[in-house]
Amino acid sequence: MQVSATTKFARFSPQKGRLVADQIRGLSAAQALNVLNFSGKRAARVMKDVLVSAIANAENNEGADVDELVVSAVYVTDGPRLKRMSPRAKGRADRILRRMCHITLKVSDEEGKK
Repeated sequence: MQVSATTKFARFSPQKGRLVADQIRGLSAAQALNVLNFSGKRAARVMKDVLVSAIANAENNEGADVDELVVSAVYVTDGPRLKRMSPRAKGRADRILRRMCHITLKVSDEEGKK
């Protein structure tokens, strides 16, 4: 059984989100929460909320045992970009792109993984 949770329009770049996603992919749910709690990255806070939501979905909707859950997949994809302008010399302007990302996290029990 595989259960997912998503968040959209997270206000950090996908590259920074993938750094955190690579740390928790394949870990058990308890280990992943521990890694995210002690990570200093801003993306870890959002990723922790998505993981807690996925665990709650598995427990309440599917009746899964929380101790057996494993983070089976984490996807961090590009979201829309906010386009901003910054003034430069001689009346010119530079474009600043504020990137956003979408996060999808899937947890499964170990039996479904084998």
